[in-house]
Amino acid sequence: MTQLANKHILLGVTGSIAAYKAADLVRRLREAGAEVRVVMTAGAGEFVTPMTFQAVSGHPVHQHLLDADAEAAMGHIELARWADAIIVAPASADFLARLAQGRADDLLSAVCLAAERPLAVAPAMNTHMWANPATGENVRSLQKRGVLLIGPEAGEQACGDVGAGRMSSPESIITQLADLFSTGSLTGRTLLITAGPTREAIDPVRYLSNHSSGKMGFALAEAAVEAGARVILVSGPVNLATPAHVERLDVVSAQQMAAAVDSRIGEADIFIATAAVADYRPRQVPAEKIKKDQPQLTLELEKNPDILAGVKQQHPGVFCVGFAAETTDLERYARAKLDDKRLEMVVANLVGSATPETEGTFGSETNVLQVFWPGGETHLPLAPKGQLARQLIPVIVSRYEQRDMTAAGKGKIVELNQAVRPKR
Repeated sequence: MTQLANKHILLGVTGSIAAYKAADLVRRLREAGAEVRVVMTAGAGEFVTPMTFQAVSGHPVHQHLLDADAEAAMGHIELARWADAIIVAPASADFLARLAQGRADDLLSAVCLAAERPLAVAPAMNTHMWANPATGENVRSLQKRGVLLIGPEAGEQACGDVGAGRMSSPESIITQLADLFSTGSLTGRTLLITAGPTREAIDPVRYLSNHSSGKMGFALAEAAVEAGARVILVSGPVNLATPAHVERLDVVSAQQMAAAVDSRIGEADIFIATAAVADYRPRQVPAEKIKKDQPQLTLELEKNPDILAGVKQQHPGVFCVGFAAETTDLERYARAKLDDKRLEMVVANLVGSATPETEGTFGSETNVLQVFWPGGETHLPLAPKGQLARQLIPVIVSRYEQRDMTAAGKGKIVELNQAVRPKR
């Protein structure tokens, strides 16, 4: 169940005897590699204690709408931003009704209302309550809004009745949650992604580099795999695990990265250059360590190859996405890069003291992205980098498909003109 690896899953538990099954669901989600946080309603606390969920999740349980320990006392906003997906299991009839009405009078309903993330519910209630037309109307309303319905299953219930209303098994819930992260939008496509910094040797023990952690590039590789792509990841020196089903090529210097990209770019439909490649390298690298016996040291630098520009020049048919980290004038510099290198898209972000909310971006877990393309742009607000990657992939896919449709349309016009052109 690799689709759930490193995902942030928020589990809501409501007042139902099936609440005891939710503890097993937490355990299985963690076995699948997900990080799980639990929100309990007051009714859920009548069946299972918060201590149970804290023990199985490894995190304190959230219960109160107004949390003095949360940022600006708005824990529901923090949780909504943290989650990659929300699953309410069990979802009682009362909770389904309040969710359908758009209520926000407790923490769980407020989180569901505030979140712009996939939301799933696994109903659990007496079979007659499930069959009631009011419940049916609430469920249909939620499904029209895009809420995923998981179950319920039929069988004998705790009250002795037999029929539909049992909460789906944890295995079934996990399978359907995993499907939320498998879009298939890049099936049959190959993506070549660069990530991390490069290191340019000064001598055998020193080098020039930058603060790039590689987290955004690795997150994009994982999100692209979820979308069905074959992914080749060329990485500079980073301390990150290789995402599942990703082919990784490790390099150190900009020249090595350029060579690795050149060797594999022929396989790629889309090239995403997230790596922070050093612009310059020392012209000469001594074989021995430079001793600090001089009051000053002068390094003569020469330019490194521009990997992204080279790819676009040599392979104009490859859809190229550049990244731009700037300290000022974000849009001006990003659009200049877009135009100068004739790219399809540039993803830009501010770094340094300009972005205190993202801790300078480099090495942080969150980011804010501005995406530019010829004639358009979009903004991806502050979120964990994994979530931003899953938001960015559909933007890239949309522009990629639009380019292909435009090219196909121009091809048909050329064919039509050739067909109707009079012979001489």
